[in-house]
Amino acid sequence: MPDLHVSVIVAVHDGASFLPSCLGALTAAGRPDTEIIVVDDASHDDSAAVAARYGVRVIRLEHNVGAAGARNRGARAAAGDVLVFIDADVEVARDTVERLVSVLDRRPDVAAVFGSYDAAPRAPGLVSQFRNLLHHFVHQQGDAEASTFWTGCGAIRRAVFEASQGFDEGRHARSIEDIELGYRVRAAGQRIVLDPTIQATHLKRWTLWSVLWTDAMLRALPWARLVLERRPPTDLNIRLNQRVSVALTLSALIRTRRS
Repeated sequence: MPDLHVSVIVAVHDGASFLPSCLGALTAAGRPDTEIIVVDDASHDDSAAVAARYGVRVIRLEHNVGAAGARNRGARAAAGDVLVFIDADVEVARDTVERLVSVLDRRPDVAAVFGSYDAAPRAPGLVSQFRNLLHHFVHQQGDAEASTFWTGCGAIRRAVFEASQGFDEGRHARSIEDIELGYRVRAAGQRIVLDPTIQATHLKRWTLWSVLWTDAMLRALPWARLVLERRPPTDLNIRLNQRVSVALTLSALIRTRRS
């Protein structure tokens, strides 16, 4: 790994079941001087206790603030030149963090970089397999010059993060906060790169209802507002096929609620 000081930030809310896989992989993959910070966003389970077993720094929030606020809290506490964000339900490969940071080390013109889920999602079942593989496919087909950021498996220069004032804790406190940050970074003239060869495994289990609810309420509607407000470049998040998918998801959600 290059000589950049790296801080890995994992925000978690009721994710104790995923943390052993997430933190086990991170601690095995990082250098001894890699800082790992887990921000427990007022979990009801024993997420904080599980995280503490891995010798990482644990920040316990008394009140739930959402993903944006939890990640901002971790960033403020971090000492790294590069902030690596990994979701609590993601298991990195041994080279995932190193490769993210290496892009920023080799390419000083790049402000942020993110990778992709791999093609081997852990959760069984048709819905979980389809959902996680769909996300993999979208990132594999995405433009290398991205207009968004992704905290599932992404890294950003600390100076750029701070200049952008971090994640929006207002309208986007609990959804698409990483996408909205990416739009602002791009609007400031900075470059964001998608490298689909940098991969990690998604561990999340999905139900049909959670897919419909997430796509409609936590993705489609906030994205629609953001696109109308910012009119960003067309990339992996707002291509025609994605807009059609959003419309179908909303339709299915409405039918489900009526039945």
